[in-house]
Amino acid sequence: MEKVGLHQGREVFAGAGRTVTLACSPLGAIDVAAGDGRRNRDRYYDTDAIRRGRARALRVFAEHLAGHPLEGGDPRNAEHLHCDVIDQWSNAPGRTAAEAAQALRTAADPAEPIF
Repeated sequence: MEKVGLHQGREVFAGAGRTVTLACSPLGAIDVAAGDGRRNRDRYYDTDAIRRGRARALRVFAEHLAGHPLEGGDPRNAEHLHCDVIDQWSNAPGRTAAEAAQALRTAADPAEPIF
């Protein structure tokens, strides 16, 4: 994110090359870290593991931003809640790529790797 910039807004690009040259959002960075969005059709991927890791990363980051646990009930509702919290934070006027990258680093716990 520090190298490519912060993308603000709900419309996130997709497709080849997005992880290399285009600005990204914290949600996009989490997707890439989880293994989503950089798949190769010639390889097998454990999509269940990718989804579990992504969901956990979204929860950890959203709760870090909120400063408290977030309850969403149904896992699909929880994921939407976590994404909404992250989107609202990252789309705040004046938010910088450096702030977003630092927040991701701060939320990460090296003692409990997600991926």
